[in-house]
Amino acid sequence: MGLATPPALPATASGTFWLGGDLPVHRIGFGAMQLTGPGHWGPPPDLARARAVLRDAVALGVNHIDTADAYGPHTGETLIHDTLHPYPERLVIATKGGMTRPGPNRWQPHGDPDYLRRCVDASLTRLGLERIDLYYLHRIDPHVPLADQLGVLTEAQQAGKIRHLGVSKVNLDQLREARTHAEIVAVQNRSNTAIPDTEVHDYCTRYGIAYVPFAPLGAGALLPQANKTRAVGEQLRWQLDRSPVTLPIPGTGNPAHLHHNIEAARKTRTP
Repeated sequence: MGLATPPALPATASGTFWLGGDLPVHRIGFGAMQLTGPGHWGPPPDLARARAVLRDAVALGVNHIDTADAYGPHTGETLIHDTLHPYPERLVIATKGGMTRPGPNRWQPHGDPDYLRRCVDASLTRLGLERIDLYYLHRIDPHVPLADQLGVLTEAQQAGKIRHLGVSKVNLDQLREARTHAEIVAVQNRSNTAIPDTEVHDYCTRYGIAYVPFAPLGAGALLPQANKTRAVGEQLRWQLDRSPVTLPIPGTGNPAHLHHNIEAARKTRTP
C-alpha cells in the first residue's frame, strides 16, 4: 500500500470525521460492549434498559455504533438489529470478527480464513445488512499469517459485503504490516489518559486513519465518585484534543450514564 505521503486529515470544524473518506460520523460514538450479560456473556440482565440505551443514543445524535460478533457472543449484533432496524439514514454500524468465546470473560483469536468468511456472512444476517460499513479484524491470530486473515476480508470487501476495513488491538508493527495487505481506514485500541497508546495513535494521526479508542473512560475507573459529569467531559476533551482522527466510543448499559456522557461531550469544544 502507499505509505509514503500522509493524506490530509479528513475532519471538519463541525466535529465530523469522514471515515474512509466517504462516511461522515460524529466524533463521539457509542460502544455496545456493555449491552451483554456479566463477563460479556449472554443477554443483558435488563433487555428493555439495553434497548433504551440504543434508542436514546441514536435520538441524542450518535451515528457511529460499534459492536462485535463476540459480544454475547452474537448478543450485541442481534440487539442492535432488533432495536434499531430499519436503521436511521446515515447510521454507521461497525462490527468485528475473528474471536471465539469459550466462556464469560474468555476470548480466543481465531483467524482461520474459512471461519472469518463465515463470521462476515453471519454478521450480515444478524444485523440485517447487505454491506457492513466498517468491519474490523477483532484480534490478529498469531497462528495464521496476517496476509491470509486480511486477504479473506479483502475478498469480502471486493464482493460488496464490507465497505471499509479496520484492525483492533494492534501494535505499531502489526498496523504497518496490515497496511501492506489491505486498505486499513480505522484502528480500535484500548486508550485513555492512563493508557495513551501514543505510538499507534500518532501513526494514525500522521496517515489520517481513524483512531477509535475503546474504554476511553477506563471502564469507569478514571471517574471519581464526585462530579462524574465533569470528569467524563475532561476525559473526552483529552481524547478529542489529541487529534482530529480520534473517535471515542464510550459505552454503557445504563440510560442515565449515556445521557451524562453525551451531555459531557456536548460541553466540550469539538474541533
